[in-house]
Amino acid sequence: MTAFSLSDDERPAATPVQHTRAIELRRLLARAAHAYYVLDAPELEDAVYDRLYRELEELERRHPELVTADSPTQRVGGAPAQGFSSVEHRIPLFSLKNGFVQAKSKDSSEGKVWDWVELEAWYTRLLRELDRLPTAGEPRPDLTMVSELKIDGNALALSYEHGLLVRAATRGDGERGEEITANVRTIQAVPLRLQLEDPPPWVEVRGEALIRDDTFAEINAERLGRNEAPFANPRNACAGTLRQLDSQVVASRRLDFFAYTLHLPDDWRPARPSSQWDSLQWLAAAGFRVNPNAERCADLAAVETFFSAWETRRSELAYATDGVVVKLDDLRLQDSAGFTETHPRWAIALKYPAEEAPSRLLRLAAQVGRTGTVTPVAEFEPVQLAGTSVSRATLHNADRLAELNLHAGDTIVVRKAGEIIPEVVRVLSELRPAGARPLELPSHCPECSSELVREEGEAATRCVNSSCPAILRGALRHWVSKAALDVDGLGGKLVEQLVDRGLVASIADLYRLDRALLASLERMGDKSAENLVAALAASKAQPWHRQLYGLGIHHVGAVNAKALARVFPSVAALGTAAAEHPEAITAVFGIGAEIAESLRQWFGTLANRALVAELAGLGLSLAASQSDHPAGGGQAPGGGPLAGLSFVLTGTLPSLSRSAAQALIEAAGGKVSGSVSRKTSYVVAGEEAGSKLGKAETLGVAVLDEAGLRDLLEALASVESGQLPTPGTALPSQPPP
Repeated sequence: MTAFSLSDDERPAATPVQHTRAIELRRLLARAAHAYYVLDAPELEDAVYDRLYRELEELERRHPELVTADSPTQRVGGAPAQGFSSVEHRIPLFSLKNGFVQAKSKDSSEGKVWDWVELEAWYTRLLRELDRLPTAGEPRPDLTMVSELKIDGNALALSYEHGLLVRAATRGDGERGEEITANVRTIQAVPLRLQLEDPPPWVEVRGEALIRDDTFAEINAERLGRNEAPFANPRNACAGTLRQLDSQVVASRRLDFFAYTLHLPDDWRPARPSSQWDSLQWLAAAGFRVNPNAERCADLAAVETFFSAWETRRSELAYATDGVVVKLDDLRLQDSAGFTETHPRWAIALKYPAEEAPSRLLRLAAQVGRTGTVTPVAEFEPVQLAGTSVSRATLHNADRLAELNLHAGDTIVVRKAGEIIPEVVRVLSELRPAGARPLELPSHCPECSSELVREEGEAATRCVNSSCPAILRGALRHWVSKAALDVDGLGGKLVEQLVDRGLVASIADLYRLDRALLASLERMGDKSAENLVAALAASKAQPWHRQLYGLGIHHVGAVNAKALARVFPSVAALGTAAAEHPEAITAVFGIGAEIAESLRQWFGTLANRALVAELAGLGLSLAASQSDHPAGGGQAPGGGPLAGLSFVLTGTLPSLSRSAAQALIEAAGGKVSGSVSRKTSYVVAGEEAGSKLGKAETLGVAVLDEAGLRDLLEALASVESGQLPTPGTALPSQPPP
């Protein structure tokens, strides 16, 4: 008999009965999976689930038109992906500010006594931001908060449209992440379709992917059975799994997911959560697993009790946690508190005390950074901390080295600060070997043998030789880093080759490298060389603020570089201001006298001015361009109808969130500050405006409501010349205060 198969055109279409059955099977299987994986309350026997799954699989095989994106059969994809694309988050995925809690003492009857200084400091800042700081003699107000376990996993952003999962991405840098939708679809605790009758047009769900402890043990046992290296810890295993190109491998590792927050359209109102607690209930109703151990706390005392309990009980959990996340419960107050450049003001991650371990000190090394700072580094016998092997820890500076009084062969106690950075906590001097010699920083640079210098009043010891190979390597790595010029393909090993062979003497020399020379280097071929030359050429078009940050000027980090670039449109303008008008530098929001002096010194150095001229000659503009400010993305430095004006927001506006009002002002060229001063142009006040409004009235600062802000924008946008009215003058629909 000759075997044959029907083409798509010849295959009979599914009948209405088959359509209905497919819908019913998808619903039954989705409900059963949710009960099993999310609620831990199985509704179907495994054999029944398998039979229904095979029935749906067969229906879809015979009638491909019945396949839907949310079908349980579509969780695991087919061929491995070729790579991951970078996607922009609809709403930035901020990290949380860490607060570290240490035990002050241990009482036999009450257990550990904790030091809550960082929690108290955060709460005070929050009250100040909300204009709720009590005056002298008044009690401190209590704000309701939600305490949640901080799961030690990997943050994900899930995008749903009309209830259907359309995209999943990693955190990345907070603005952009890698799209890993195919991999996340394999996580059974992630619903492919929300269990809502009336889903919103879109919703962004944030949560944590993780591998449970028992699953982690099974994965490592399987790897050892295949003579493969085991994973160091569940978080590393989860991170590596999420970046697998083959989703079938991801499915085999049985990742889990806890949802903890969501973002909805501003104009979508049905059943909209008004608090973080309500958000968790909304997520659970939509089909997500939320952590059952979260607790609504009426005051800081309840937060402290929650933390203390779970610091003791965390070993009972089936997954790793490294602290407690505390969030302001009221979402309107969250919006009023807003964000810094890097984290929300309304939340803090309280970290458990770091795990400690003793080790034997082997030697003291000296590490030279890109600014010439020489950092003492302790090298010791490897110890396991927070799931990884540690054998080096920074000692920061000569003062810390002297404070520890390290001797050769000492037994030291090491921990990971924030479970990330290894540090030496103390020395067990009673175990010191007889006759051990004290350890000190060298007097000369370990890289170039120049005499080291320590300026009076400074903690840092520096190499001041501008030709030091270590300083050059650091400057090159900084220039090509992701936050600066973002030159793909120029890593640390290649930088070392270029410096060690004398092929580059400055960052400008990078732009003189050609393909033939690069191809001759170790681990570089023609294609890699060609790609690197192209990446270097492309880096010339990076925005001005990235170029400024890449120069590596002391105290000018990525945030300060952005602030300066908004005001000074070129390196020439910034250099002139640094030399002749330092008051113009310190007038920039967030920039103080220390940064102004650092800029003056940098531009006052002939070698640095020569470097700027050299870079300009090689095609780097070191100036703002129109491409730095795409349509709808803000104004060029100094541009926009609100340029030169500073605003302070206080209270709750009728229709604009705090972040939306800030974005509106900044897009029009204005600046938003957190405090009122005589330099403030306008205070924008809403309901429950607090002390900032009173201070504005005392100082005579103009006050606007939301309508007044909109009128101001409209009026100034229509002034073709761009001349700004004096703050306080009458505007359409807004009399002077």
